[in-house]
Amino acid sequence: MAASPFAPQYVHGVYIPAALLIVGTAIVKKEWLPFAVALAAVLGGWKVYASGTRKVLKPDQYQEFELKEKTILSHNTAIYRFGLRKPTDVLGLPTGQHISLAHTFPGQPKETMRSYTPISSDETPGYFDLLIKSYPQGNISKHVASLMIGQSVRVRGPKGAMVYTPNMVRHLGMIAGGTGITPMLQIIRAIVRGRPRNGGNDTTKVDLLFANVSPEDILLKEDLDALAKEDDGFNVHYVLNNPPEKWDGYTGFVSADMIKEKLPAPAHDIKIVICGPPPMVSAMKKHTEGLGYKKARPVSKLEDQVFCF
Repeated sequence: MAASPFAPQYVHGVYIPAALLIVGTAIVKKEWLPFAVALAAVLGGWKVYASGTRKVLKPDQYQEFELKEKTILSHNTAIYRFGLRKPTDVLGLPTGQHISLAHTFPGQPKETMRSYTPISSDETPGYFDLLIKSYPQGNISKHVASLMIGQSVRVRGPKGAMVYTPNMVRHLGMIAGGTGITPMLQIIRAIVRGRPRNGGNDTTKVDLLFANVSPEDILLKEDLDALAKEDDGFNVHYVLNNPPEKWDGYTGFVSADMIKEKLPAPAHDIKIVICGPPPMVSAMKKHTEGLGYKKARPVSKLEDQVFCF
């Protein structure tokens, strides 16, 4: 992700100031010109170094990042934007992996930790976005929801066995429930970004079954629909437990028939990835095994045909 040598920050922050310094010195006192050139080189080099992209995540150390923005999506769900220390910094999070948020609550001797997948990527330096739904019993989610702008969270990472790479499979089937959409969206965006039309080589086909209770619970629907419209290789199929009267999607819970109809059939070059509430993940493991996919392990490995986040 190195910036082009002709990027605006270099033109305005390095080349123009250096040229002004050298030309100005030549006009005032030519014998100082070698010193001016040396000074311009030192200052320019420092500017380039200081403005370079830096990966900030540390897997063995928590760091604090400040809440910059909060975008309310519903009564209990929001997108939280946390700033990095420099506008050119990135998390350095491989696609498919996640981070840990930690907090020590009063009266509790041990630190509480939960894992979240940013919906942003290293393509957008300077910040990262978390989509979080606050649950009545969710300690960390309620803590984040209570944060005021300017307050911080403690973050560590990267974590996780999934590291997506272009064309790792021919066809990727996804099953998500609720906020389980976050790792899926991260991977989908990376695939679409890496298409041949965008200068990449990723031809992976993607089908997503996204389950929710009601239409109001479908998180980031506009983003998903826009991606599906933009990319012929990505399809999203919505499933609602309580659908409205005029609903053309699936109704009820994700079933084996839905998986069989919309997701890739068992093969050596496909993968099924699952993320959602534990009861849903357990049911999907049984469905996929019953359909002939390789049995999901208790703890998923990257090479697994059925991978559970």
